[in-house]
Amino acid sequence: MSIVKRFITESIKRTEIDEFLQKKLERAGYGGVNLSKTPLGTHVVIYAMRPGLVIGRGGETIKDLAAQLEQNFKVSNPQISVSEIEVPEFNAHVVANRVSSALERGVHFRRAGFWALNQVMEAGALGAEIVISGKLTTERARFEKFKAGHFPIVGEPATRAMRTAEAHVQLKPGIIGIRVKLMPPDAYFPDKVTIMAAEPPVEEPIVVETTPTPAAVPVVQPPSAEPAPTVQAQEVTDVPSPPETNTTVTKPVEEQQ
Repeated sequence: MSIVKRFITESIKRTEIDEFLQKKLERAGYGGVNLSKTPLGTHVVIYAMRPGLVIGRGGETIKDLAAQLEQNFKVSNPQISVSEIEVPEFNAHVVANRVSSALERGVHFRRAGFWALNQVMEAGALGAEIVISGKLTTERARFEKFKAGHFPIVGEPATRAMRTAEAHVQLKPGIIGIRVKLMPPDAYFPDKVTIMAAEPPVEEPIVVETTPTPAAVPVVQPPSAEPAPTVQAQEVTDVPSPPETNTTVTKPVEEQQ
């Protein structure tokens, strides 16, 4: 078998398994499947809103699914694990199944489309598109598109980040098809530029290193060899004489006798 035929065969098998699980696990809120080959067999990851319904009581449902995958689709040694969907609004399969179940209950297609679109955008998706096609109002088939937000149609983000799903519902006029495309909030765009606010500079304290100065020592100057200044004597004239005083000398008594 050539490589081209091998890829085509594997893609057809994946699509058939997806359609089978979507019909089988409709009540469990089926959200897609991921197949990966391992040395021990095939690892099958089923995404669902209610994992308990996928596992079943005592694991009966999951064992039945493994047996049917191995018998009907020739999947070698399938090892099934169930993963719960955290945000159902970001899963295209869940959104498509919600629209199809609303149409099956008799809700008008415009009301069902806008309701599902508002739920997806309020959850925080970057963009979403819901296309409902078939015999909507007359016998002539047409389609109506409900679109909000921004998402690329072509390019790398459209092929890698965009999530798509399809669902069908049988009504009295005929089969109605629902196609859902949505862009999750964590999608990567190569041309998207984010400007980060500059943080104010942190002022660091300035440390000045100073060397200790020695204590001041009094400086003793040596005696100079210059002669000492001479003091000139001045003549003092007109000095007043001391006042005259009367002094009496007393002699002792013995000398008087």
